[in-house]
Amino acid sequence: MKDNKYDLEERLIDFAIIVSDIVDNLPGTRLGNYIGGQLVRSGCSPSLNYGEAQSAESRNDFIHKMKIILKELRESLISIKIIERKNLHDIDKVLTAKDECNQLIAIFVKSIETAKKNNLK
Repeated sequence: MKDNKYDLEERLIDFAIIVSDIVDNLPGTRLGNYIGGQLVRSGCSPSLNYGEAQSAESRNDFIHKMKIILKELRESLISIKIIERKNLHDIDKVLTAKDECNQLIAIFVKSIETAKKNNLK
């Protein structure tokens, strides 16, 4: 398996898979079902939206799509933190997901800043 550390599309897909593993193993309680539903949507959509961003019609469209990805990642992070604090899942997998989500957020914040600067040129 090749090193996907710098391939953003692959990292987003891997993040979606980590999220799906967590969601599939949450308890069937009201909270587990609710957070699981939210997390499966917010955690999988960044990979799908990234494909859309790659086909953006303009730099402004690209920035807009990247901001949507960032919003979804931030929502995912909050869901992951709730899962962590409520001890709803294996802590190692949750901490892995949290760390990756934080890294992805940092990447997208920087990418959006760069795209905005390039848009001014």
